Amino acid sequence: MKRSWESILTLSVVHFMLFPETMGGEGPVVETIEKLAMDDFLGGAEITLIKDPQARAAVRSIAAQSGLKLGFGAQPALLMTGLSLNDLDEAGRTRAVAAIQTCIDQAAEMGCSRLAFLTGPDPGDAERDRAMDLLADSVRTLCAHGADKGIDLTLETFDRDIDKKSILGPSEFSAEFARRIREDYPSFGLMYDLSHMPLLHETVSDALPVLQPYLVHMHVGNAVMVPGKPAYGDLHPRFGYPNSENDTPELIEFLEGLFEIGYLQDDPPETKPWVGIEVRPQEGETSEMIWAQTKRVWREAWSALS
Repeated sequence: MKRSWESILTLSVVHFMLFPETMGGEGPVVETIEKLAMDDFLGGAEITLIKDPQARAAVRSIAAQSGLKLGFGAQPALLMTGLSLNDLDEAGRTRAVAAIQTCIDQAAEMGCSRLAFLTGPDPGDAERDRAMDLLADSVRTLCAHGADKGIDLTLETFDRDIDKKSILGPSEFSAEFARRIREDYPSFGLMYDLSHMPLLHETVSDALPVLQPYLVHMHVGNAVMVPGKPAYGDLHPRFGYPNSENDTPELIEFLEGLFEIGYLQDDPPETKPWVGIEVRPQEGETSEMIWAQTKRVWREAWSALS
């Protein structure tokens, strides 16, 4: 690709995965955001809840000074608490909705324009329709709250039978749900992740065209599908990790697929689409080293695009 990625997309990194010690909203949040802000390889960083108001103010200041855009990932607010937006128990679902509403409030405080979240577990065939109705109720409530705060909502799809075992989920099922929500909230959209594609037993050609009308954010990363091997499941190891599914060729194919469906365009809209990198250090690895490796893979993949 002769054109730079900066002219076509906003390239971001999921901060709380690259630096997992910050996932709970504490730790070296400011120091690590500062590292990313000084790396002009990136256009954005995806943050999550930050507990300390002074730390939030510092991150806002760093972003403003450096020109780093901020996105918000609310997934940890559910995954770390076991809360579910499609909980069959009304009290549990109410707590999940409240948790994401808090995240929406903080996303607005941090100057984000979109917030990403995920569904709860799939309850199985017998209760799936009921759970989907409850999920729709939760999402509509959150979209309304987001609209009041100037925050649009993005639902990230996950695997259904390996790790997260989320109700959304398979691409055709997810696209139908997005269509349902967009009847009331047209700005609602989906996020798809190259890391999750093998976990969903999907391919570029059968997933991206189905999701195309609803895609508002993309992630790229890796997964291990061999039970018993290190990083098995949805742990986002670096590209080319032993026994893993994705390396430079798979990233090239995915990016080509994004151009084919029009998510990426040579003449992009004024608000460029986001592609986020999601990698996490595994045992014996450092955040800094896998970030350097990831950048090399991205550059190689981008240069291979026609």
